[in-house]
Amino acid sequence: MRLTKSTSHAIRILIECARADDRLVKVAELSERLQITQQNVFKIVNLLARARLIEAMRGRNGGVRLARPPGAIRIGDVVRATEVTHVEIDDDVADRKQGRGRRVNQILDDALSAFIDVLDQHTLADMARGVPAPGPQPRRKSRAEAKAASASMLPGRVARH
Repeated sequence: MRLTKSTSHAIRILIECARADDRLVKVAELSERLQITQQNVFKIVNLLARARLIEAMRGRNGGVRLARPPGAIRIGDVVRATEVTHVEIDDDVADRKQGRGRRVNQILDDALSAFIDVLDQHTLADMARGVPAPGPQPRRKSRAEAKAASASMLPGRVARH
């Protein structure tokens, strides 16, 4: 599953707020630090405030801060606030008559629910603490390299090194 950029930005904004403790963080500061336009920060802050994940204070001395402790904010809550959490595939008339479309949609909903259940096992505090960056990752082969490698493994061919 691929999450939207808005969800990624929302998590990053929340992490910045968690690291600021109870201090108000200005939208301009978030925009600059996270390399997100102020317009996008405002849009995401609005979503997060409606979901009661952050408190937004207007005015010259305003800013945003977490509405509750980072350990009480589940990552699943963030995804629910920023993503579509219901999947539906259009079914044709024949599928509808036989009930197949409902089964397909139920399977997709179950999968999405399982995904969000896993996210609910993790909190903003977990993410704000961070995990040490892994060592350098091996470079992924391009399609052409992968195709050439698999062709060299065919029976009757001699691999050249």
